[in-house]
Amino acid sequence: MKYYLRLLSIVFLGLITLTQFSCAQGQKNIKPNSTKVELTPSKGKAAAVFASGCFWCTVHIFEAVQGVDSAIAGYAGGNTKNPTYREVGSETTGHAESVMVYYDPKIISYDELLNVFFLSQDPTTPDQQGPDRGSSYRSAIFFETTEQQTLSKNAIDKYNKSGMFKNPIVTEVKKLDAFYRAEEYHQHYILINPNEGYVQNVSIPRFNLFKAKYKGKLKE
Repeated sequence: MKYYLRLLSIVFLGLITLTQFSCAQGQKNIKPNSTKVELTPSKGKAAAVFASGCFWCTVHIFEAVQGVDSAIAGYAGGNTKNPTYREVGSETTGHAESVMVYYDPKIISYDELLNVFFLSQDPTTPDQQGPDRGSSYRSAIFFETTEQQTLSKNAIDKYNKSGMFKNPIVTEVKKLDAFYRAEEYHQHYILINPNEGYVQNVSIPRFNLFKAKYKGKLKE
């Protein structure tokens, strides 16, 4: 009996601890320095912008995929210029935590990036991803070309029909107007802070779940 009571206590405490972790816990009293990013990639490369919850994990996921050169944490989809992390988190700017993915189209296609996007999140939860809630954590695809727009809508139709998700996909598909690079302490956050509470309890489990589902090629 004592064993079961102890086990219940551990589970209860674990649930309390998990609810205390959120992407917003990473806020620091650092001078804001988000900057608008040039949308034109270097010659022979391409770029894509996605939002799927906390950008710490989204960056980590995309950078693990072969063909992706790098990913930048930032903000997109809003109406405030040079927004700060605190402003975006207040849900007043219209921005979503997003990532700009620079990739080699000779190695990986935009279609395949869409597979990474949908397999690494729950795109059926409005304004929520895991423990993070609010429009800044919404699922969104920010397209730059009509081709990206068409491929994105086709992917949504494909995954809606696949039966993978119990509920309809609510991912927003919106024209990209601007992308703002987030403050530097957000860049490659998981690699720099592997033992941080949110990373251990939310980001890494999400990353591992993605790896278990994804059939494409990952970097060694």
